[in-house]
Amino acid sequence: MTEKEKMLRGEYYDPQDATLVHLRENAQNLMNQYNHPHGEDKGRLLDMLFGYHAEGLSIRAPFYCDYGINIKVGRNFYANYNCVFLDVARITIGDDVFFGPNVSVITVNHPIDPIKRRQGLEYAEEIRIGDNVWIGADVTVNPGVTIGDNAVIGSGAVVVKDVPANVVAAGNPCKVIRTIEPGRE
Repeated sequence: MTEKEKMLRGEYYDPQDATLVHLRENAQNLMNQYNHPHGEDKGRLLDMLFGYHAEGLSIRAPFYCDYGINIKVGRNFYANYNCVFLDVARITIGDDVFFGPNVSVITVNHPIDPIKRRQGLEYAEEIRIGDNVWIGADVTVNPGVTIGDNAVIGSGAVVVKDVPANVVAAGNPCKVIRTIEPGRE
């Protein structure tokens, strides 16, 4: 099994594998162009980075990611300035989702075991974000988290566990504050 296959399966993998280094360098090149104030067509660069065209996509530069190809966004996704997507595993984001500035979506993790950590191994867990979600400024979404449809995540939250649909959640660690009644708020 290749290191890329291990990475995508959530197993320990070597991030210094030549194929993975090449893929990250390609993403870095595209991001450098995207983040340059007078860069090329930003929509085309995102299409190249993600490997597909997302309808209504708007991401304010600067924007950073590891690979780009592991990010799947739905229609009308908006991310404000300085968002970071460490997409070692898949990041799936639904339709009509809004991110405030400085949001970090982190799929990669390092081993707890110091021997494995010294070996330079990593692993990753997929993140899923539903439709109609609003994530406030300075939020960190940790590996393996699912955020349900219509959820609102308050600024500064650190999301370490799944957040159900139709709730407002905030804090460190992020906790549900109240439910949302769609159409009544």
